[in-house]
Amino acid sequence: MQEDVKKALEVLHQGGVILYPTDTIWGLGCDATNEDAIDRLYSIKQRDPEKGMLILLDSQARVDRYVEDMPDIAWDLMEVSDKPLTLVYHQARNLPENLMASDGSIGIRVTTDPFCLELLKRFKKPLVSTSANWGNQPYPSSFSEIDPALVRSVDYVVKHRQDEKKKSSPSSVIRVGPGGEVKVIRE
Repeated sequence: MQEDVKKALEVLHQGGVILYPTDTIWGLGCDATNEDAIDRLYSIKQRDPEKGMLILLDSQARVDRYVEDMPDIAWDLMEVSDKPLTLVYHQARNLPENLMASDGSIGIRVTTDPFCLELLKRFKKPLVSTSANWGNQPYPSSFSEIDPALVRSVDYVVKHRQDEKKKSSPSSVIRVGPGGEVKVIRE
């Protein structure tokens, strides 16, 4: 795993795109502070830039650095969630505009995956995470389901966990509004 972290860090620091395992499904990722890397990721994925993408963080303590108005309910939801949870916040900050959805919102998940935690702690920046599939195609539930053309399109493919047979699923997604409104997007 350490060799994968080292190689992924090299690619991320150079503005590249990686294919990596997360606490949910396999993801495509890049430096969440690098506009050019984000544009390239949209292009690789063939995703509509109006939709935005989410970021992974290694700690709840870092979330409010990227959210303009942190509703109290968000802390409660993170605390009680017993599975991976992506919270979509009303207004992002300290992130490039091309990462956010057209309404200025941003999805953030605090990961518990050991590989992602190590990568994020050493990278010291948020990491974009979007499912490893073409836009509007079903997400892969294991590495073996990822389109080989997509695998070839990135700068580094993490080897860690490629052989896992366990089927994975995406996170729950909840939108939290500035006044504490909560809307479940995906259970």
